[in-house]
Amino acid sequence: MEIRVLRYFLAVVREESITKAAELLHITQPTLSRQIAQMEEEMGVKLFDRSTRKIVLTNEGLLLRRRAEEILELVDKTERELSEQDEMVEGTVAIGCGDLAAVQLLPDLIRSYHERYPAVTFDLYTATADHIKDRMDRGLTDIGLLLEPVSMEKYDYIRLDRQEQWVVAMHPDAPLARLERITPQDLKGLPLILPRRLNIRSEVARWFETDFDKLNVLLTSNLPSNSSIMVHHKLAYAIVVKGSISFWDKGKIIYRPLSPQLTTTSVLAWKRKQPFALAAEKFIEYCKAALPQIQKP
Repeated sequence: MEIRVLRYFLAVVREESITKAAELLHITQPTLSRQIAQMEEEMGVKLFDRSTRKIVLTNEGLLLRRRAEEILELVDKTERELSEQDEMVEGTVAIGCGDLAAVQLLPDLIRSYHERYPAVTFDLYTATADHIKDRMDRGLTDIGLLLEPVSMEKYDYIRLDRQEQWVVAMHPDAPLARLERITPQDLKGLPLILPRRLNIRSEVARWFETDFDKLNVLLTSNLPSNSSIMVHHKLAYAIVVKGSISFWDKGKIIYRPLSPQLTTTSVLAWKRKQPFALAAEKFIEYCKAALPQIQKP
């Protein structure tokens, strides 16, 4: 399977037409049709349902689309990294992070590093720690800002001193808004949104103790931004980290701390023994040197 043909395949998927894709790729329509047919023959599967006028992917086509996008993203990133291996530090540093209080450390790091190396840019990708680790393992993300608890056997990291405090997000008119702090008993029977990550949910379960099995869990959510919409519409109460809601409109969503208090930490991590482009390698070294100063109170 050639990279060139994968690009052809994705062009057809995007344009939903072999004719339009061929025009975009500057090749003839018969040539493109022949390339797609050869790909299907090599893999022994049908990628498109040809019984309709519109291009429709089969289940195998949908799978190939996901994998082709991942492969080409990695190929493009590798090509950029190879072209950046010279004395001039330039290129893109890919950072993955969650919605955390520790993200507020990044602006100073990025600003000061960019002043030193103005040709370097950054790609910021927001997701859960599990998803970011997967991207780091596949070489798509250089550095991850990860909420603990998280397995770190394969990574080097710096543990950050910013505490991530768990809170309950709610509509300002919600009955629990009259309370200063929220206990497990306060949430009994109420519709809740919990974090989707299993190890994080285990931390929350320990806070609830024996009442966890009695909870009315309406939703799980991977990111607080999704939960905020549900909370705004008074669908449920969401248990989130305080850092994720620092800039939300307090006229629409408020929060109350948990009692007893529940906190966790985060780490800035990168894959051990991973070959990095020069820009990413120097940024990691810069973080090691600069973070102790930036984290000073």
